[in-house]
Amino acid sequence: MKEVILCKYGEIILKGSNKGKFEAALMREMKKRAKYVGGFTVRYNQSTVYVEPENDDVTEEDVDEMYAQAKKVFGFASVTRAAVCEKNMEAISETAREYLPGRLFGKRSFRCEAKRSDKKFPLSSPEIAAQIGGVILSSVPKIKVDLKNPEITVRIEIRDKYAYVHAGQERAAGGIPLGTGGRGLLLLSGGIDSPVAGYMMAKRGLYIEALHFESFPYTSERAREKVLQLGRELTEYCGRIRVHIISLTHIQEELRDNCEEDYFTLLLRRFMMELADRCAKEEDCKCLITGESLGQVASQTLAAINVTDCMSTLPVFRPCIGLDKEEIVERAREIGTFNTAILPYEDCCTVFTPRHPRTQPELEKVEAQEALIDRAALLEEAWESRYTVTLHQFEQ
Repeated sequence: MKEVILCKYGEIILKGSNKGKFEAALMREMKKRAKYVGGFTVRYNQSTVYVEPENDDVTEEDVDEMYAQAKKVFGFASVTRAAVCEKNMEAISETAREYLPGRLFGKRSFRCEAKRSDKKFPLSSPEIAAQIGGVILSSVPKIKVDLKNPEITVRIEIRDKYAYVHAGQERAAGGIPLGTGGRGLLLLSGGIDSPVAGYMMAKRGLYIEALHFESFPYTSERAREKVLQLGRELTEYCGRIRVHIISLTHIQEELRDNCEEDYFTLLLRRFMMELADRCAKEEDCKCLITGESLGQVASQTLAAINVTDCMSTLPVFRPCIGLDKEEIVERAREIGTFNTAILPYEDCCTVFTPRHPRTQPELEKVEAQEALIDRAALLEEAWESRYTVTLHQFEQ
């Protein structure tokens, strides 16, 4: 029995005359992943991408891996494994009888749905569903029909050339295809929030570049490796990511020696935003992305954000701005970055942390503090420290 993976479009369906651009980007991403797994062909038709084994050498483990890869592709609303058969009720019934019991094992209730893309098929969708429902009831012990709240939904699709039988359709990444929204620079710390922010903007079609600030020797090589590991975990969704790293050590020492302690964090973040703005422009990024959540910490009050935002000439996207910590943690767990993010290695924002940071800063007073240091020279020194690590999606 031939089994394929069906990947259903999400909001791409709603696109108008430029739908082809989104489909092309989606196919590029899917073919890249299929090439990595090996042994699969990829085609699309009628708002569905078909991933099919090239020959009988493809193993169950290969299909599992390809299925996992498909669920991480932005642009798909759902994916499912399906059995393929001829477009007649005898073949469909026999396929359902052989293929579905394993999928329905342990389930107490089901619903059967049918969809006819081929309107010439002799039976209506309700008639197909009723007939296959009867096959399931006779083939799967103790299972019952529940049309309102089933444990699992069985679907029969009558398409252009073949019929497809499947159950247990799963939610995929959603969003729109990678690269269709442009390019953005993610300020990637070692915390929980920023990887989630990067994922959320990649889901809206942005290619992600990343910028990390370090403060060696106050921050360790393990802290840097933690950040790079977060980047690697994001590549599972975002493809290749280049992580640009800039040292803030001298800046932080100058702030400590010359400025009032309660302004340290605000002054540092203004440096970070200006350096990020410069890095973004050099890498052809059209926005900055941060993991800030309004009011979560002292530097993320509305007044503090206003004081730091003015240092960037680019728009700053904050997809986590309205989420509380539990919501962000839940998303971090979903995308697989949480366990790395909670590793106990410090980042630059924890160095020289003020005991009583300003939560309602005034721009004039912040600028007065900056006048106490040679800001331009410190910026250039930090900029010259930058280097880049490239992380690839399928590196071992």
